[in-house]
Amino acid sequence: MRIIVDFTKGMLYLMDSKIQNDTLKNKNYEFAILVDSACDVPEEYVEKYPIYVLPLRINYKGQSYRDRIDITPEEIYKKLSIEIPTTSLPEYADVEEVFNKIIADGYNKVISISISSKLSGTFNLIRLVSEDFKAKGIQTYLFDTKNIAIASGMYAISTANHLAEGKSYEETTQLLESEYGNSKVFFCIETLEYLRKGGRIGRVASMLGSALGIKPIITCDEEGTYIIAGKERGTKRCIKKVIELVTQFASLGKKAEIALMCSGERTELPDIKAKLEELIPDCIVKIRGQISPVLGVHVGPGLIGIAVLIK
Repeated sequence: MRIIVDFTKGMLYLMDSKIQNDTLKNKNYEFAILVDSACDVPEEYVEKYPIYVLPLRINYKGQSYRDRIDITPEEIYKKLSIEIPTTSLPEYADVEEVFNKIIADGYNKVISISISSKLSGTFNLIRLVSEDFKAKGIQTYLFDTKNIAIASGMYAISTANHLAEGKSYEETTQLLESEYGNSKVFFCIETLEYLRKGGRIGRVASMLGSALGIKPIITCDEEGTYIIAGKERGTKRCIKKVIELVTQFASLGKKAEIALMCSGERTELPDIKAKLEELIPDCIVKIRGQISPVLGVHVGPGLIGIAVLIK
């Protein structure tokens, strides 16, 4: 069963200056890192490294908001019972503005990391803009993660770590290519209602899942589209299955970094963290909080996501 999600109806904006710490952006780094907000890169990395974030736009009938800047995940979930918003890509000029900001901060090399091009037009839009900036001497490496949420963001974290270690632009791009496919995310969805309302699954499938209490586990395939990795009846069984899938994927590497995220209020994350640390040797598990509001629009409250990066 395949679920195709299209985020090509949103607008991206550069994150507020309070997060773009200019004193850190010009710390003699060789290159800048460009990500979209659906990568869920932790703020601690955005503040510490030259990471420029393109927030997706969340659109209601009378108002448009920038992801994580003008609206919080909590506000999204409160409004869902009244109106389910849409998301959209930026205009060309908005991405140009970000590139101009990067240039103004002293960079002529950019590593751009985006959520899957099968789930969003962000990757292709940045590609088009970067072509125009070649004439201005800007070199851009585009990395399509074929993934989403913190599973995409983990590539940005890895890139920032390479930067901190003194790796060159060329070395880092080569390392990113070698790391491709090392990250995966599994989502335990509490309800299929919002995927159905957003046109992501059929009415029959959502009604069947609701009637039987079946919880789908969603991941991304090699092409970067959503697929069903499993189904379980009840939330506890679903979480247990997700932990099994994460453990299996982590076993493919020598070490693993794991990130836990959710939408809305979920109290299980500390227990899940403890269980993963018990099951997976040489792993680092961190609770990363809420997924971006723009992703929350499509899944609603109650999601638990576990992403793993193997090394």
